[in-house]
Amino acid sequence: FDLNIKITFGTDYGCCFVDLGKTRVMAQVSSELVAPKESRPNEGILFFNIELSPMASPAFEQGRQSELSVKLNRQLERCFRNSKCIDTESLCVVSGEKVWQIRVDVHTLNHDGNLMDAASIAAITALCHFRRPDVSIQGEEITLYTPEERDPIPLSIYHMPISVSFSFFQQGTYLLVDPIEREERVMDGLLMIAMNKHREICSIQSSGGIMLLKEQVLRCSKIASVKVSEITELISKALENDKKARKAGERCGFAESMPQDRITALKMDETPVEMKDVTEKAEDIVKKSEEPPQTYPLNTRWQKHRKYLYI
Repeated sequence: FDLNIKITFGTDYGCCFVDLGKTRVMAQVSSELVAPKESRPNEGILFFNIELSPMASPAFEQGRQSELSVKLNRQLERCFRNSKCIDTESLCVVSGEKVWQIRVDVHTLNHDGNLMDAASIAAITALCHFRRPDVSIQGEEITLYTPEERDPIPLSIYHMPISVSFSFFQQGTYLLVDPIEREERVMDGLLMIAMNKHREICSIQSSGGIMLLKEQVLRCSKIASVKVSEITELISKALENDKKARKAGERCGFAESMPQDRITALKMDETPVEMKDVTEKAEDIVKKSEEPPQTYPLNTRWQKHRKYLYI
């Protein structure tokens, strides 16, 4: 398999675009100071939301949570929250009173299959790219600082869980990595393995009602470990390049993706046009052309009669 992944960043921290083949998603991370959960007063809150827009596919409906969006949300939460990839205790500001809530919104811009893999790459990359505001506590007063006053603080991330999807055909006879939308329609079953580069499985889920053998699952996990290490390296390089560009004051984010050295989006080569003997050629064309048929104006008297006839 080849890596056909493109990672770009927005102008703000925590905004990430991922192209996985023709599937395109955007992840945006935001933070807010909220009251913690009673069961965990010393831990911050991690919240995921996947938006399936009709712009991405005609199959998606606006303003209605589909079965697919609920399924993807649960898998993302299982992949990130249950694997403890983020240090939620570091998000605590005042125990039992104020903690950071980190919200990850994933928007689908184009759907051509394998949304889970694209969403997991976009979410973890956006979380690594995100910076939360610095805070200070004086007595009972909590002060939030702007990026100009103090440098924002990155999240404490232990590892990067990345989902890899496998589709099965003809009752498990054929295996396919990273299926596109047309392949998802005809597949018999789907296996999703979320793993980090240390070959630790964060979550695994099988759907479609197909019975898989132990050897098939082991084979998939070996393929996933290779692909995850390659994707992790790609994410690290993308983050490092963005960091260097921002530090050097270069164009980054949306400005960098704008096409350069051209005015229009569709630039075409000049078409050569011969301008010699134009007058003579025009005269020849006029001479050879037939005379237009003569037209005669209608008799006004007939027009009056026709008017009465229509009435």
